[in-house]
Amino acid sequence: MKKSVKKTSLAALLLISAVLLLSRFGITPQNHRNQVYVSRVIDGDTIELSSGEKVRYIGIDTPETREKKGLEWVYAPRPYAKEAKDLNVRLVQGRRVRLEFDAQRRDKYSRLLAYVYVGDKMVNVELLKAGYAMIYTYPPNVKHTEELLAAQKLARQEGKGLWRQAASGVISSYEARHNVGSIRIVEAEVYDTFISDKVLILNCGNNFKVAIFMNNLEYFPKEFSRSPDSYFKGKTIRVCGVIKKYKSAYEIIANDPSQLEVL
Repeated sequence: MKKSVKKTSLAALLLISAVLLLSRFGITPQNHRNQVYVSRVIDGDTIELSSGEKVRYIGIDTPETREKKGLEWVYAPRPYAKEAKDLNVRLVQGRRVRLEFDAQRRDKYSRLLAYVYVGDKMVNVELLKAGYAMIYTYPPNVKHTEELLAAQKLARQEGKGLWRQAASGVISSYEARHNVGSIRIVEAEVYDTFISDKVLILNCGNNFKVAIFMNNLEYFPKEFSRSPDSYFKGKTIRVCGVIKKYKSAYEIIANDPSQLEVL
């Protein structure tokens, strides 16, 4: 009986010692199972785990560090790409993080899609707050859309990071092609619209487009989806956001009404 008590006491002592040791590193038995180790930061919105898995942050997009020239990818960082990566390094590299998944677990590149937490902080949100990322909501992964939008709104109001570029003036739809990767305000005339169950597209001159995903249309006036041609066709708009090249066109994805104005 005494031996049994001693064994129980020893086991309890070892358990307590293990809990205390884990606590020193901010790991508790409850959340340790959900945590993974970040071995490398690839860029502002992508990391690699010790398992070799790559994780793409849900709901945000940071400036690209590389661009494709011919068949090769070369290092050609867009404005604030380095700052975004550096902040990501400071937040997660060499640390344990917790991953929270949404409706889709992987993207077409087989990367894990996740909201990444260090302690109670969501890294996706921290990058937005610093102005080194823009919200990039893509259905059906929309669990934290409101929280991400609030973080972006704060960064824009304070003119942080990427949002400093937006204060440099309005450019034409033709000039959009020379500002890929930058946040700019583009003024353009809408000559046509297209709407599906996934996205509303405003086609403008000079091969420039504005895209609004359906999950975000609820934040915009109802006329946008009821009769987009009547609301936009022939009118001049101003849209603020990151200019991207998609296939042969140039576009800005609008996730919030504050990004789009009808003149």
